[in-house]
Amino acid sequence: MLFGLSLGASLVGGLLGMAGGVLIVPALTMLGIDIRTAVAASIVSVIASSCASAAPLLRTQLTNVRLALVLELATTLGAVSGVFLTGLLPTSLLFFVFAAILVVSAKQMLARRLDAASQEEPVPGEWGTVLRLHGRYVDPSTGVDVGYVVRRLPTAMALMYAAGIVSALLGIGSGVLKIPAMDTALRLPLKVSSATSNFMIGVTAAASAGAYFMRGDIHPEIAAPVALGSVAGALLGARLFIAVSNERLRLLFVAILGLLAVQMTLQGLGIHLLGAMH
Repeated sequence: MLFGLSLGASLVGGLLGMAGGVLIVPALTMLGIDIRTAVAASIVSVIASSCASAAPLLRTQLTNVRLALVLELATTLGAVSGVFLTGLLPTSLLFFVFAAILVVSAKQMLARRLDAASQEEPVPGEWGTVLRLHGRYVDPSTGVDVGYVVRRLPTAMALMYAAGIVSALLGIGSGVLKIPAMDTALRLPLKVSSATSNFMIGVTAAASAGAYFMRGDIHPEIAAPVALGSVAGALLGARLFIAVSNERLRLLFVAILGLLAVQMTLQGLGIHLLGAMH
């Protein structure tokens, strides 16, 4: 059951450049698993799924590795900060925070994102130009050569720090915040944002996985099947992501996020519709 749940979650997450943690954590809690154990298992699955899907996305040049390494400095720092906050926050508050993140994700998914290339020209002296972060790729689904310019890097770094905190607290891979941040602050094409986010989430999760392991929150009988399912789902999701438009899948994803947000809010209030929590 755990393998099947994580496979489906990672498949959907991989199609949108997010780890399956945004779906895995609620699914595990619905099965009666404590949210801290669920978050720890999800952290492991995020690392596994990111590694599995990185190779096919790198071959398409959709992943901006230089940009990912720069943004990961802020995200990893945020993830380490989030680890220190986990013991200070009550479980019910984590449910409410998770529900809020799901609502924000749904709102961003509904917002229209254009896959067209950025029309801006590089500005000499800006961080994106100095660090040579601008890029281009050939869209696998259309064959069109797409170029883009990276702007407003300091704003994006601040958002990435916040995304790292969320990743450590909720085990969701922080893709739900990284992709909107790259879309709005950096104004990257959707496929570049998704592929780069997918490359980054494993590093962010690894920054906090050690702390969860030392606290004893990672239970192998739960984390192992979840990680195996995540690898299989991420591989399938990455291959579909390369060839398929995300528009219809985004609508389905919004519906799933809305349902999960309601469920997590109810659990935060102590109302358990799908099984009691341990």
